[in-house]
Amino acid sequence: MQPLLTRDRLSALLDAAAGRRIAVIGDAMLDVYLRGDVDRISPEAPVPVVRVREKRMALGGAANVAQNVVALGAECELVCVVGADTSAASLRSMLAALGAPDGAIVETARPTTTKTRVLARAQQVVRVDEEEDGELGAEDVARVLAAVRIAVERADAVVLEDYNKGVLVAAVIDESLAVAAAREIPVIVDPKYRNFFAYRGATIFKPNRRELESALGATMDVEHPETLPALVQRLGVANLLLTLGERGMVLVGAKGETARVPTTAREVYDVVGAGDTVTAYLAVMLAAGATVAEAAVIANFAAGVEVGKLGAATVSGAEVLAAYDEVAAQG
Repeated sequence: MQPLLTRDRLSALLDAAAGRRIAVIGDAMLDVYLRGDVDRISPEAPVPVVRVREKRMALGGAANVAQNVVALGAECELVCVVGADTSAASLRSMLAALGAPDGAIVETARPTTTKTRVLARAQQVVRVDEEEDGELGAEDVARVLAAVRIAVERADAVVLEDYNKGVLVAAVIDESLAVAAAREIPVIVDPKYRNFFAYRGATIFKPNRRELESALGATMDVEHPETLPALVQRLGVANLLLTLGERGMVLVGAKGETARVPTTAREVYDVVGAGDTVTAYLAVMLAAGATVAEAAVIANFAAGVEVGKLGAATVSGAEVLAAYDEVAAQG
């Protein structure tokens, strides 16, 4: 069931991704995975001792959006903030390996946001977060604004990726939206509660259910989304794309039109990073000439592929085509 999209149209849009340029602005982070075995309890405290056998690093947050953009064949300029630490060096090195420029990355005295997950026997034992999530100071904001202006001026679409780590302060949000509006290019917002109502003018506003309910302070009945058009007006955005995990997505336009996008996931192995993949695909597909409805359907296919992988992972155009073919074959 994909009446909005033929295979030829999907293939043409994926091909058109090459050469498109996306500005991703927001909170980048480094994900560290420590995998090992547990065969004893610590004599110091009643906790398991994990003997680490493998250490793996991955790009998270806005940096994961950036690598998904690049995986689609598009170009990406990432505007974010990192510290002067080893995590920043790792993040820069990984971006360089992707071919993503790091000239727009602002370095501050804050630590690079780093999430370390310790896993044993395929289960997470503990997660350790190293971060400073207060808003940036005036001097750092000025440097971010300078990078934003340059990045958005040469972009075909903009992503504002908010993880409440302090980069997307009011001035950065306002400037990003203003420059994008002047250039008439789409803006995709992945929000968190802190600045939830600060994105008037965005093309697609993409919260998940938990984020939406946190911002509204009320539980939402997803079986009866009649109230969502009023929320679109309140937010001042062109489209609301509410992601619902295994229940797919709901797309609501400014005129009140509502469409369901059912999930295409074959199996759910790990949902980490799925939202970043959706955001990246929305931006690249709009830049490639897709309608909002087409972009939502394609991003939904990408999410269905991503959740079948471990951790934050990229999804290629070829994988999306294969997922489309599988759904089409099932009728």
